[in-house]
Amino acid sequence: MTAERVPFGVLPDGLAVDAVTLSNRRGMKVRIISYGATIQSLSAPDRSGHQSDVVLGYASLAGYVSSSSYFGATVGRYANRIAAARFMLDGRSYSLAANNGANSLHGGATGFDKRLWTIADVRGGPEASATLTYTSQDGEEGYPGTLEITATFALNDKNELAIEYRATTDKPTIVNLTSHSYFNLAGEASPNSILGELLTIPADAITPTDNGLIPTGQFRPVDGTPFDFRKPTKIGSGIRDGRDEQILYAQGYDHNFVIARAVSDDLRLNARVEDPDSGRVLEVYSNQPGIQFYTGNFLDGTIVGKSGRTYRQSDGLCIEPQLFPDTPNQAAFSSARLEPGQTYVNRILYRFSTGARRT
Repeated sequence: MTAERVPFGVLPDGLAVDAVTLSNRRGMKVRIISYGATIQSLSAPDRSGHQSDVVLGYASLAGYVSSSSYFGATVGRYANRIAAARFMLDGRSYSLAANNGANSLHGGATGFDKRLWTIADVRGGPEASATLTYTSQDGEEGYPGTLEITATFALNDKNELAIEYRATTDKPTIVNLTSHSYFNLAGEASPNSILGELLTIPADAITPTDNGLIPTGQFRPVDGTPFDFRKPTKIGSGIRDGRDEQILYAQGYDHNFVIARAVSDDLRLNARVEDPDSGRVLEVYSNQPGIQFYTGNFLDGTIVGKSGRTYRQSDGLCIEPQLFPDTPNQAAFSSARLEPGQTYVNRILYRFSTGARRT
């Protein structure tokens, strides 16, 4: 198990960005860059043992600096959307950057994805890991409290990548962090979209949204809808079902699935994705109550990825373990509040394997 740190580029202000590549003895490799604590590449074997990069992204730093697509990034201080870019805390109203129509998305105009993190620790050995840190100052992007964050990425010989986000604050605030990787198990360079991949999400409900993708505060059962992935289902089977207004609002899937109603001490299965052609299987586990399932609906062919191919709608999928969107403004949801003396923890596990060929 190895961990290698090398330069990745230089930001316009002259600050250096480094990359850490974690490798295991089975050939799996993960590269994390310090800009945005971003997963820049992740290679996993198919059923024949062939390794392919299965996450979308850019070949160089310039793409990450100029893009707003969040490829592989750590997003926060509040991942997902906050309605009207505003929330109340202890009787005070806090205004955020409205960078998604009238709403705030993924921490605002300059969220954690656009910040230079510090690589604090790199280790090889029985488990290869990299720990990155970032300090979000009181008032940054409108959020209260100075937040101290660590993001630890660890790869083992079971082809499991674990991410642990931890955060503390010096005064009450709200926190919701996640990883925003776009996966295509056929391979980032493959001509295949994700529409033929089989998805399982063990969720009985979603939190439906209005046409601005803000939750209504309701819990809608998935039974009899295009959102029922309780059994393995081709993603493409319902993604264009225009009879469901939720599909129309998001131009596909961009919805929070209810795994539970509260954060857990233990990891729970959030989703399983299988690519029938390559045999690659990805299982996602976390301690969070929800996952945002997103099918790259706004990829429009204007982005050129690592392999030189343009990315189009449904070329990648995101499974983002997190609190429910707009939790600070939704009385029916759990709390996003973090107090001094408490530690926010989001634990995510990506488990890669292969399945037999389906006939």
